[in-house]
Amino acid sequence: MDLDVFVSTHRAEWDRLDALLRRRRRLTGAEADELVALYQRTATHLSLLRSSAPDPQLTGRLSQLVARARSAVTGSRRASWRDVTRFLTQDFPAAVYRCRHWWVPTALLSTTVAVLLGWWIGTHPEVQSTIAAPGDLRELTRPGGGYETYYSSHPAAAFAAQVWTNNAQAAALCLVLGVFLGLPVLWILLLNMLNLGVGVGLMASVGRLDTFLGLILPHGLLELTAVFVAAGTGLRLGWTVIDPGPRTRRAALAEEGRAAVGMAIGLALVLFVSGAIEGFVTPSGLPTWARIGVGVGAELAFLAYVYVLGGRAARSGATGDVEPAERSAAVPTAA
Repeated sequence: MDLDVFVSTHRAEWDRLDALLRRRRRLTGAEADELVALYQRTATHLSLLRSSAPDPQLTGRLSQLVARARSAVTGSRRASWRDVTRFLTQDFPAAVYRCRHWWVPTALLSTTVAVLLGWWIGTHPEVQSTIAAPGDLRELTRPGGGYETYYSSHPAAAFAAQVWTNNAQAAALCLVLGVFLGLPVLWILLLNMLNLGVGVGLMASVGRLDTFLGLILPHGLLELTAVFVAAGTGLRLGWTVIDPGPRTRRAALAEEGRAAVGMAIGLALVLFVSGAIEGFVTPSGLPTWARIGVGVGAELAFLAYVYVLGGRAARSGATGDVEPAERSAAVPTAA
């Protein structure tokens, strides 16, 4: 594309659109129609420039012009309870459902790694000695020791808030850092599985694995599922950098990135539930079977939410991305 020729050909249209926008409250019917037509043309011009001859100054000017025109044509939009309902019943579960081929294998492989680490630590005393001194290990694993008092060492509300904040940050990091080819996501997963494996191994080595599972399962099922969903989505985002498919890499990253931001909000809500369970149910005086039942029920409810509501929404076309009217204009590409 010859940029100078392109600018000289369309400058008059851009100037006319700018003039109409300056007095948009006093437009006649014909001028309003003209504004819409010029907005559509300018959006196409902007897409052509971005894909063929990116010039920062000109792209910035047209981006601002298109944004002003879009606001004039569509009007300002305010979030409503309808948007919240759509997000919770369609966008978020559909996004999680669409990523199931990434987060389900991530969950299975990560759990296998944690179990193997736990077996290795539990059956090798020399490995346990590298984790902590024998006295410290006994303090951690004895009845009423560190692993048990951890969940009741702080007021329930404060503990639940702390847990939720930490887990939400871990999930957000998985989603955000996935763009770096997924490598930071693998590191975050390894650290989480290492922590879980150490607990399994140490408690199993003193014959108290049942106690450990009774403490971890009530909240851990839902909590780890949320982390696995975030990690799987982050890995998918990293793979999009490598193989964007039929879309341009920029368009693919924009679409998947917007969906990932929405998933971060949804997973924060899921982790809020798991944090509440960890803060109020795990340290409670309920029988072990009742506490585990709460965790299993929460996990099954989330899976049903994803596979029933999410599957239905995905089949109807929901992707977790913003609505088409709110996306940047794009030039069609040949298949």
